[in-house]
Amino acid sequence: MNHTEWEFETLAVRAGHVRTNEGEHSEAIFPTSSFVFSSAAQAAARFGGTEPGNIYARFTNPTVRYFQERLAALEGGESCVATASGMSAILAVMLGLLKVGDHVVCSRAVFGTTTLLLQNIIGKFGVAFSFVELTDMAAWEEALQPNTRLLFVETPANPLTEIVDIRELADLAHRHGSLLVVDNCFCTPALQRPLDLGADIVVHSATKYLDGQGRALGGAVVGDKERVGKDVYGVLRNGGMTMSPFNAWIFLKGLETLSLRMKAHCENALQLAQWLEAHPAIERVHYPGLASHPQHALAQQQQSGFGGIVSFIVKGGQAAAWQVVDATQMLSITANLGDAKTTITHPATTTHGRLTPEQKAQAGIAAGLLRVSVGLESVRDIQRDLARGLDAL
Repeated sequence: MNHTEWEFETLAVRAGHVRTNEGEHSEAIFPTSSFVFSSAAQAAARFGGTEPGNIYARFTNPTVRYFQERLAALEGGESCVATASGMSAILAVMLGLLKVGDHVVCSRAVFGTTTLLLQNIIGKFGVAFSFVELTDMAAWEEALQPNTRLLFVETPANPLTEIVDIRELADLAHRHGSLLVVDNCFCTPALQRPLDLGADIVVHSATKYLDGQGRALGGAVVGDKERVGKDVYGVLRNGGMTMSPFNAWIFLKGLETLSLRMKAHCENALQLAQWLEAHPAIERVHYPGLASHPQHALAQQQQSGFGGIVSFIVKGGQAAAWQVVDATQMLSITANLGDAKTTITHPATTTHGRLTPEQKAQAGIAAGLLRVSVGLESVRDIQRDLARGLDAL
């Protein structure tokens, strides 16, 4: 059966795996730095690109290739490049597609490190950046310049789960000769496929939901054969931000249960968000599954689920927020997300802590804001743990 006929759940389990002569059922791990050639001529052909095959594990490894092909199939992309981390995936896109004199428009509602990567590192090499409100389409259009090469968004965004209309933004980008890059970390292809909506490139921190158990670092870029398979791959081959075979194997195992896990995360998150919205100590809850969310209707339209991230503002500012965090006994106090274990963090002093006060204000990072990555425990136990601090307020 051709894998193009397979449903999502089947692709997540079967796509990309080519068994060796040993006949292994689970994907093999190839922990080797290099590969042996049958002759000098074959070595020359492989290095010259006239014969496909493994060369050196920095840029060719069977286990990593299995993961790349599987994720590309899930996202509906032609090509995937796996990287050492989610941030290196974004870096590879910027290095592979930008040059001196180019301009990028980026949403203010992105992971704090993404903002700093663009401003403080990529910006040093003659690339200009404009930051706009994620949901303000007029601001996006106004920010476009003749030299705008890329538009970059997270949707849903970290940590307020704001959502932009991907198809509308992609159409805007293409009318101006630009590309749209979407960080699909919060939804994964199980809930949202940006390429189907017109986006050109998708990036992931595989560390999050693609793994699902907080075991390994990794990233990925998915798109077409020219930009991703050639330009971004060229950065990886020469720059070496390489995913290890062992981590690729972990992510392969994570993908097998992705669909089931995301459904469970969504179910728990919605119940928690509804409970939080009714709590007197909460000023506001941010979750796309709530009717009170500004983009609730859009989320219903372009996502098949609302995700597992719930953010909320505690009355009383940072002191009250920290009190809630410190009162928890089960939740993990960590900035990671997408884990089977529920995690909680205070964005203003962790994930977005290096931003200036002005940048925090523009991104909506309030002093009383908490972000919960809702895990797979009983939602009643998650509520009881948060209630320790919230009820005391």
